[in-house]
Amino acid sequence: DVCEALNVTVSPGPTVQYSEGDNATLYCHISQKRKTDNLLAVRWVFAASPTQEHLMIKMTKFGSVQYYGNYTHHFHKQRLHLLKEKHGTMYKFLILSLQQTDQGHYICKVQEIGKHRNKWTAWSNGTAATEIRVISSKSSDHPTFKKKHEAWKFFEDLYVYAVFVCSIGIISVLLFTLVILCQSLLNRRRST
Repeated sequence: DVCEALNVTVSPGPTVQYSEGDNATLYCHISQKRKTDNLLAVRWVFAASPTQEHLMIKMTKFGSVQYYGNYTHHFHKQRLHLLKEKHGTMYKFLILSLQQTDQGHYICKVQEIGKHRNKWTAWSNGTAATEIRVISSKSSDHPTFKKKHEAWKFFEDLYVYAVFVCSIGIISVLLFTLVILCQSLLNRRRST
């Protein structure tokens, strides 16, 4: 019985533009699992139109990657990669060498699965989507596209820098705490 919804978000979104031939990286973030020891099955679905959804790739609850439909061909297996990151709370989906046919909606569908009475049971589901627009290499030379693409690249870099700065801050606080702890231990030894 599926009782609750998982909180799933996809980034970048809701729409992102790439040039033909670029590599696209989509992230599927999952939070608020029902139980920490439950496993997740993550599927990426492609929809060229709202009525045509095609399952592309899936990471099973045990972490193996499976390809579906036309995406089982060797050509697509080389272009599509699904990776687990951040202790199973974020999944990275790579699409290499984008083509015009890759333009459309990409939907991340997540199912939380756990053991209940020695049987695998689905506890909750979550879905989120983004749209990829592929600009042909001829129109990507247009100055307006270049400005938008450069602006997005800036924010991608900004996100990485923010994570880096936060990490340095956390390490600094930990080192400061360690120094204070060592000094207090030394002072206790000296006083005795």
